[in-house]
Amino acid sequence: MRAGSTAFIRLVFSCVGALALSACAHDPDTVVAAALTNAERQAAPYVYGDAEPPREGEVVAWGAPTVHPAGLKGDPRLSEAEGPYVLDTGDRLRVFVYGQPNLSRAYTVDQEGAITVPLIGAVRARGRSTREVERAIRHQLAEDYVRDPQVTVDILQNRPFFIYGEVKAGGQYPFISGMTVETAIAVAGGFSERASVRSFRITRRLNGFVDQIEAPGDYPLLPGDTVYVNERFF
Repeated sequence: MRAGSTAFIRLVFSCVGALALSACAHDPDTVVAAALTNAERQAAPYVYGDAEPPREGEVVAWGAPTVHPAGLKGDPRLSEAEGPYVLDTGDRLRVFVYGQPNLSRAYTVDQEGAITVPLIGAVRARGRSTREVERAIRHQLAEDYVRDPQVTVDILQNRPFFIYGEVKAGGQYPFISGMTVETAIAVAGGFSERASVRSFRITRRLNGFVDQIEAPGDYPLLPGDTVYVNERFF
C-alpha cells in the first residue's frame, strides 16, 4: 500500500474518533467508564443499571447521582433493607469482651458516628456492620492491651425513625424490625383528613449521602429514615 493511501486511512479513523468523542461530550446522557474498588462503590450514591452490583476493579458506567421512584430494576435501596445492617448515630450497641468486665457494656453511637471504648478511645461505627466494629475493637485491643481478645458486638436498640406531614401524631418513634411506610403511619396514629394515601417520600442517609425516595406504602424502612406523608390536592 502506498504511503499516500495509508495517510488517508489514518486521517479517516482520526476524524471518526474525534466525532465520537465530541458527541459524548455534548450528550448529557453519556456516562464515563471508571474502575471502582469495593469501598468506592459502597460510598458512591450511583444507581447501576444492572441488578447485580459490579465486582471490585470492574469497569462500570457511572455518572451524576440518579434519583428515581422506588422499585425500578437496579434500585440499590431495595437490597439495603435485606443486607447487613449499617450503623449510624443513635444506634445502641452491646459490646462484650471476654474476661474484660470494664470493657463490656452498652455504647451509643454518637453524633460523630463513633463509640468510645475504654483503653482504645473512639471506634468508628457509622457506615459499618456490627461484625466490622468487632474486628476494629479486636484489632485495637490486641495491639497494646489484651492478648487475643474475644469481642462480640450486638445491637441493643436501633436508631429511631421519624414521620411528618399528614399524620395524626408526627415525630420520632422507636424502629421495629420489618417496618414499612404503612406500619410507620399506623404507629403515628394513622392518616390525617387531608393526607394522600398514595404519595409518600422517604429521606434516607447512607454513608454520608442523603437520598430521597418516592415510595409506595409497602416499601421497607430502615432505622433513621424520615417518612413524609404528602397532602392530597382534591
